[in-house]
Amino acid sequence: MSQQQPPPTEHGLVWAMILDRRGGGSRIGWEGLASWRPEQGLLWVHFDISEPAPEQWLEEKSGLELPIAAALVAEDTRPRSAPSRNGLLVILRGVNLNPGAEPDDMVSVRVWLERDRIFTARRRQLRISGEIKAAIESGEGPSSPGEFLCVLVEGLVDRIGESVDDLDEHIDALEAAAGEHNIMEVRGQLADMRRQTAQLRRFLAPQRDALDRLVRQPDAILSEADNLAIREQADRVQRFLEDLDLIRERGMVSQEEVVSRLAFQQNQRILVLSVLSAVFLPLTFLTGLMGMNVGGIPGAETTLGFFAASALLVALGALIAVYFRRNKWF
Repeated sequence: MSQQQPPPTEHGLVWAMILDRRGGGSRIGWEGLASWRPEQGLLWVHFDISEPAPEQWLEEKSGLELPIAAALVAEDTRPRSAPSRNGLLVILRGVNLNPGAEPDDMVSVRVWLERDRIFTARRRQLRISGEIKAAIESGEGPSSPGEFLCVLVEGLVDRIGESVDDLDEHIDALEAAAGEHNIMEVRGQLADMRRQTAQLRRFLAPQRDALDRLVRQPDAILSEADNLAIREQADRVQRFLEDLDLIRERGMVSQEEVVSRLAFQQNQRILVLSVLSAVFLPLTFLTGLMGMNVGGIPGAETTLGFFAASALLVALGALIAVYFRRNKWF
């Protein structure tokens, strides 16, 4: 995928747009935001809440209840959905596709939907937001808050699916590599893959629950078609969770296989060392015994003593090796 540069922000305002409810829209700034009226069209405001201005505006000038404004700018969030009498709060997470980021380091997007207004907020760039903006500018964007949420959810789930597919291909490659000789490298990659899988699953489970709650508790903002679309995305998330469980189990099996192979190799090396020690221990004892600097050593007075002793040691070593071999010690 091509890398996108983060759009410039105007004191925390990434962009604000007035949608014509027919797929198109036009951009406005802080001034246009202050003068917006519902009859002008559907308002979509996208904030970068890493800057202080959006928090102040949401709390003081947006007309939102303080708990809603606080949820939109909260530091730590988990996926959830919370219908309210005035609108719908949805907090979701998407795969981090920013350069140099790990896919399991997910990005939170906060959404507040009303009949005439949409507020979205993020701390790090989320590609789907830019794609929705581009669709609006080309006249092919959402025409209602419910449709906006459906497009957003579908885009987030699509990228989650791509990450799950990448993990599935990765485990396939690691399973094939586990039968080769680069065991230590495969072992480290399996550990990284299991960590990514666990982290991704950690956020997908509450995301599925948040989407399920949207479907179980229909809101006036969402039409029946919107509910059906969100239910479909919730089912996809459930399938991804099942795929992640399978990937995790395959990773565990592969890791156990790698550990077993490492243990087998280690045992083989220990066995070789043990056999060598068992063969040379009596030979070392004899050479040490015959090397004592005392009188009476057999063969000390003849020139053939060294050769006789060497032949004796070789024969003894061969007999010990044959004995071990017949008893299947190696």
